[in-house]
Amino acid sequence: QVQLAESGGGLVQAGGSLRLSCAASGSIANINTMGWYRQAPGKQRELVVDITSGGLTNYADSVKGRFTISRDNAENTVYLQMNSLKPEDTAVYSCNARVGRILISTYWGPGTQVTVSS
Repeated sequence: QVQLAESGGGLVQAGGSLRLSCAASGSIANINTMGWYRQAPGKQRELVVDITSGGLTNYADSVKGRFTISRDNAENTVYLQMNSLKPEDTAVYSCNARVGRILISTYWGPGTQVTVSS
């Protein structure tokens, strides 16, 4: 009932920057947390960062100081500014939304490819 659409992925040289966007639509009244995850080939999907509706953030140690998440609650959109990209950042980046207070449902976008070349 919640649809997520990512954009902004692409190919970038190491040290470069990308900005990802995720727009939520559908039954969006009770979205409480949104965030970004990534999955590299052969690896488990991992949290990059998430943000609550109140603006609290939780970053993976690997991206602290390089990535910044922001959220536009009015538009149900989150952004991920990625700076100083490294080849190890290469992955499919997926937007995530958690809906509800008691019963929490998790929704995923289809993902957008980020490739960082050396």
